[in-house]
Amino acid sequence: MDLARPALDPELSDLLADMPLMSRLSPETLAVLRRMPSPPVESLLADRPPIDRREITVPAEDGAAIPLSIFSRASTGTGRTAERAAAAPCVYWIHGGGMVMGDRFSQIDIPLEWLDAFGAVVACVDYRLAPEVTGTTLVDDCHRGLLWIVRHSEELGIDPTRIIVAGASAGGGLAAGLSLLARDLGSPAIAAQILICPMLDHRNDTTSSHQYSGRPGVWTREMNEFGWRAVLGGLTGDEVSPYVSPALADDLSGLPTTYIDTGSAEVFRDEDTDYATRIWAAGGQAELHVWAGGFHGFDALCPRADISATARRTRTDWLARLLRR
Repeated sequence: MDLARPALDPELSDLLADMPLMSRLSPETLAVLRRMPSPPVESLLADRPPIDRREITVPAEDGAAIPLSIFSRASTGTGRTAERAAAAPCVYWIHGGGMVMGDRFSQIDIPLEWLDAFGAVVACVDYRLAPEVTGTTLVDDCHRGLLWIVRHSEELGIDPTRIIVAGASAGGGLAAGLSLLARDLGSPAIAAQILICPMLDHRNDTTSSHQYSGRPGVWTREMNEFGWRAVLGGLTGDEVSPYVSPALADDLSGLPTTYIDTGSAEVFRDEDTDYATRIWAAGGQAELHVWAGGFHGFDALCPRADISATARRTRTDWLARLLRR
C-alpha cells in the first residue's frame, strides 16, 4: 500500500526534481557510487582565513590504519614562536553514506562552519565501511580516533572538556553509538552530540520508514535495508549491539546533551523523534527539530534553500549557547 506522505517544502521539491534518485541499492550501484569522489576539500578551504591541516593515521584494534584529518585556525606568528589562542572546542565529525559509502570529507562543509564561527578544531574520521567490515567495527574505529584526539588534545590546541561528536545520517547513528560506548566505558568525556538525520534503528519498521518505500528518493526504506544488511553481516536479534543500532539501547541516561534534527518527509523521522523522547524520559537533555517538508539530508544537498539555511543556522545557534556555558 502506498502510504500518504507529508508534502515537501516547495523550494526543496523544485530542487529535488533535478536530482538523480534511486529506490534501491545493489552491490553494482554501490561500486559506482563509491567511485564518485567527494568535492575537493581544498575548494572548501580556499575562501576561508588560513587553516592548518594535519593528516594522521591511528591504528585500529586489529592494526588497520584509520585516517584522520584535523583542521584548525592557523597559528599566529611564525616558527617556534608561534602561539595558539586559548584551547578550542573540538568537533569530531563522522560522515554519512549509509555506513557503506562516503569518506571523511563527506558533508565536511557543515563542521567547517563551526570552525569559522567558534574557532573549533574539526577532526574527521575515515572509519572503515560495510560490508568489508561489519558489526561494531565501524563505531570502534570512531572510538579509537576520538581517543587519539583526546590524548593529543594539548598539542592540537583542544579543550578536552569541550569535545562534541557530530555526524549526519549514518554518521549521526555512529555518533550516537559512540556516545553510548564512551558512556559505558567511562572514556572519553563527550560534552555534546549533534545528530543530523541520524540512522539509529536497524529494524526499519516505523511509519516514516514505510512511507518512504517503493518510490525513488534520496534515501528509501529499501536503500536503508541494504545498508543495514551490509553492516550487520548476518547478525540478528540479541546479537545486534546498541552501539551499532542505538535505538536498541535500553538505557539512554547519562548521555551528553544532545541536538537532533530531521525532516518530516524522510525515512528516519520517527526513529529520530523517538530517540529524543527516550532521552527526555531518562532525564537527559535533548533539543529536537523536525523540519516541515525536509527530505533526508536536505540541508547538505540543498544548502542555499531557505529551510536549509534556517536548519544550519539553528544548529549553530544551539552550539553557540552550549559553548557559552
